[in-house]
Amino acid sequence: MRDKLLKIIQAYEELEKKLMDPAVVSDPKEYARLAKEHASQSELVAKAREYLGALDDIEAAKEMLHEADADEKAMLQEDISANEAKLPELEDDIKFLLIPADPNDEKDTIVEIRAGVGGDEAAIFAGDLFKMYQHFCESRGWKIQILSSSPSEAGGFKTIEFKVTGEKVYSVMKYESGVHRVQRVPKTESQGRIQTSTATVAVLPEADEIDIQIDQNDLRIDTYCASGPGGQCVNTTYSAVRITHLPTNTVVQSQDQRSQIQNREVCMQMLRARLYEMELEKQQAEQGAARLSQIGHGNRSEKIRTYNQPQDRVTDHRIGFNGTYNGVLLGDALSSVIEALAAAERAEKLAQAV
Repeated sequence: MRDKLLKIIQAYEELEKKLMDPAVVSDPKEYARLAKEHASQSELVAKAREYLGALDDIEAAKEMLHEADADEKAMLQEDISANEAKLPELEDDIKFLLIPADPNDEKDTIVEIRAGVGGDEAAIFAGDLFKMYQHFCESRGWKIQILSSSPSEAGGFKTIEFKVTGEKVYSVMKYESGVHRVQRVPKTESQGRIQTSTATVAVLPEADEIDIQIDQNDLRIDTYCASGPGGQCVNTTYSAVRITHLPTNTVVQSQDQRSQIQNREVCMQMLRARLYEMELEKQQAEQGAARLSQIGHGNRSEKIRTYNQPQDRVTDHRIGFNGTYNGVLLGDALSSVIEALAAAERAEKLAQAV
């Protein structure tokens, strides 16, 4: 492993020299590309240096043992034991970092929450999930932009789509895709009976125009009067936009922005994300058993989590993780669930890599 790590460190140092090259600095696109590559390798290089440093310290201490007195030998042996104890964990860290990262991890995301079974209570639950993600994203310094929404008269949303921007958003939010189930007494229930309702969450990596090329001839674009909140243009101008991608019959619509141009741009963002997701699913199906991990890529039909209010418990069924109902649904403890899922995915990838 030593030779491999030395080559990685050498390549990293050459990358650092390129970043100081005036020709590269004067080229914003090339500089941004190299800076991104440099940042992506920094953790691996730090672990590699730490690992090689520990090996060097062990070798140096063993050489000194031959000429050391009794007290010095005891100290040197302690140093050797301490460094040897670090090696297995460092090896696991390096193996994990050498596994090719999901290319979408750096992307921003488009999140869709859709009320499922349960009528008004399902819509209210969809609204609760949106508030959970809103609080969670704010706590991480991420920004949320509502792209499209269909409010329910009873509260919450029939559907809501929003964009999350920030550092490595998809790498965290991807674990939320799937069916979320809530068990609680609805506010509208007078006899105190517990009801089970569901909502579906889809987390899509935002696709750039480079990722997905869309032929304008494949689109049917309809405009109509917006309804509900949205400013002075509501119900007076054709500002709302619906776009249908004819080859896949994929439909997206937006009416929450202030102008037809803005709504059209939002629709194109959502359409690119959905077509990109279709392409990813096609690739993953072709990979079959070779796919490294199912965790974090939950199918929309897969029940991933249950929020049980009477028992004050939230269970993530993929890993059997339990948290408190209020702690998770209020967004404060959601990070603990996601960290546990990330750790499980890490262990699975390491097992596959051995």
